[in-house]
Amino acid sequence: MDTLGQLECLFQYLRGRRLLPDPEVYQACPAGTVPFRAMQCALYNSRPILGGQAQYQWVPFHGAANLCDLNCLAMGHNFYYSFGRVLDGTPCSPASPELCISGRCLRAGCDGVLGSEARADACGVCGGRNESCVFVQEAFRVAVPTSGFFGYRNVTQISAGARQIRVIDNSRNYLALMKANQHYVLNGEWAVDQPGAFEAAGTQWHYTRTANGHETLEAAGPTSDDLFVMVLCQEEDLSIDYQYWGPRKQTLHRAQGEAHALRQPQAREVEAQHPEEPADFPEATAATRHFAKAEEVAKEAPQVTPAPLRTPTAPGPCGKCDPPRGKSQRLHHYCNSDFVFRARILSKRYVGSETRYDVQVQQTYRNRYPLRSREYLWVPNTCDCPHLLERREYLLMTRNHVNFEQTLNRLLLQRGGYARPWSPREDLLLRDAALRCQPGPPA
Repeated sequence: MDTLGQLECLFQYLRGRRLLPDPEVYQACPAGTVPFRAMQCALYNSRPILGGQAQYQWVPFHGAANLCDLNCLAMGHNFYYSFGRVLDGTPCSPASPELCISGRCLRAGCDGVLGSEARADACGVCGGRNESCVFVQEAFRVAVPTSGFFGYRNVTQISAGARQIRVIDNSRNYLALMKANQHYVLNGEWAVDQPGAFEAAGTQWHYTRTANGHETLEAAGPTSDDLFVMVLCQEEDLSIDYQYWGPRKQTLHRAQGEAHALRQPQAREVEAQHPEEPADFPEATAATRHFAKAEEVAKEAPQVTPAPLRTPTAPGPCGKCDPPRGKSQRLHHYCNSDFVFRARILSKRYVGSETRYDVQVQQTYRNRYPLRSREYLWVPNTCDCPHLLERREYLLMTRNHVNFEQTLNRLLLQRGGYARPWSPREDLLLRDAALRCQPGPPA
């Protein structure tokens, strides 16, 4: 492309950035076009500078402090020279979305205006407040009977319009993706596809598989059709985590239909989310930056103001906390607990004469029942016994409490229950207890 063609391409770019049209309307510069900053440096090739006779060939230098100065490096030499400001519309740095305008780096907001602070929310609405979608984050834990069911099993349905989808398989099974018409787009018909990128439901997906069989399935969305996340069972234990932003109406309707009668619904609206980061998923592909942005948006979402926390006015019957200590206590609690897991405390709230913790399950050790990635943990007192701090990780041994009427099912941590700050040493001690524990009924 000649210089005139490059300038015309720049003018198109600037017009588009001043009032940015849809991506389908805006035409990007052709591949192989000389970068605009490099073209400006080249204008000074073979021209003397500083009143001398020496002539140089110039290429862009990106290590200077002011990104909007035309800093050019003399080829074959170890110095650079600043020729003043770059022309308006020059990218601030390679592959940067920001442009230099009047010597300042400005970025176009989602409204197409340079310097605008408008940003799209997690639902894809420019300047929105995440009001048209909800954030879903769940853990799928099922033990397949040893007598059989080795084949395809449904994990969850993802409604059309979902964004920032991420599915992690922590077992040696295989993730599969199926459309509503029962046509597989990944790992269908008992055939396992190679990792890589593929198109499905109007968006690009990234599928990775590590040497030990762990898989990641990601898509930025939005999806154009309903999809079913499946798993091709090859071993008994299923361990799958998934998260996505879904359209409010469809996602809440689906969640209410699938929710367990005794547990909180699967879909959690973003207003109910706490500002702590969601579950730690391993990095997988370059598409991960989409999900980091989604998590950042979730933190900025409007929060529902909770009821004021009630603090006991007097110690009353609280007395002194007496946490369990020693090898025998650890073994006793481990063997007689329904749930043994590592969790992060997200928030605490007093409800009546009890304390309710919102916890994020990080790792499970011994569980007689399935656990979700987010659970409510109840302590039958308001004395902070055991003492659990927000944003800290603990090793917890709890009971499954079902009331007489069979209308309440919850995780219960007794006043003298086992709750210790998690550490690698605590992890080793717990694994030792697992070897010594004999099966038996809960205490």
